Amino acid sequence: MAYLNETEHAQVTAAVAAAELTTSGEIVTVLADRSDGYTDVVLWYAVALAFTAMSVFALLPQPFMNFWDTLVGGWMDDWTTGELASMTIALGLGTFAVSYLVLSWDVMRFLCIPAPVKTARVHAAAVRHFKVGAERRTHGRTGVLLYLSMREHRAEIVADEPIAELVSAEVWGEAMADMLVEIRQGRIAEGLVVGIADVGKVLSEHFPRAEDDENELPDRLIEL
Repeated sequence: MAYLNETEHAQVTAAVAAAELTTSGEIVTVLADRSDGYTDVVLWYAVALAFTAMSVFALLPQPFMNFWDTLVGGWMDDWTTGELASMTIALGLGTFAVSYLVLSWDVMRFLCIPAPVKTARVHAAAVRHFKVGAERRTHGRTGVLLYLSMREHRAEIVADEPIAELVSAEVWGEAMADMLVEIRQGRIAEGLVVGIADVGKVLSEHFPRAEDDENELPDRLIEL
């Protein structure tokens, strides 16, 4: 799913180029639809709900049996052990299937994923992209990744070690806060531009541009 058009991509690219005019740092921007498929979480939810349904049936079987008897005609008064076991298994399998299908729908899935899990997965994805696209790929190790994950509504800034040693997480937090003000209003490109400008300002303070500095990483936005 594309969130930005060509004009907005150009706007972000220009912002990166402008921010790097005053610093030897290199800014990489990544816009992702999501950071993870969360299939494992959906599976655990479905399993938990299936066992919960079977446990409730085991503790309170009579309402279930009465309901089933009503559906099939109301003549089965005495359930055998085999029938009870079959009903328990069928109830578990049915609950698992329905739960898995419902939670596979993106809207429900992302509503049910716990916030700490989203945060951890977004951070892991940001670090993964940073290692591939920016880490140790610049002279002096001055790469910074600005990562935005739309489905999780989260952003991350990951920097090479020399930058991380000088710039605190609070400073990056301020940059992300400025960026998210725009993004919450649906202005994604504008938000990225603001975030890039803040990152560039921080980098210029600690890593000013040298006369022989070269552009070592692409300025273009990577949209996944």
